[in-house]
Amino acid sequence: MPQGKPAGVRCVQLLPDQRCAIFMSPERPAFCAGLKPDAEMCGPDREYALTWLSALEIATRAVMN
Repeated sequence: MPQGKPAGVRCVQLLPDQRCAIFMSPERPAFCAGLKPDAEMCGPDREYALTWLSALEIATRAVMN
């Protein structure tokens, strides 16, 4: 997404199984490569992690607008 990915918009590189199509590629944006998962972000399961990331997008949207 050359202009960046707005919060709440699905990344064009997200595959149907929720994996990144360019995960190990040099074309992967610096932001994505710089996002380092940790225990707080990942939590006990996938559902927790997705909820955490959704909250991050909402917080980012509020800051960016």
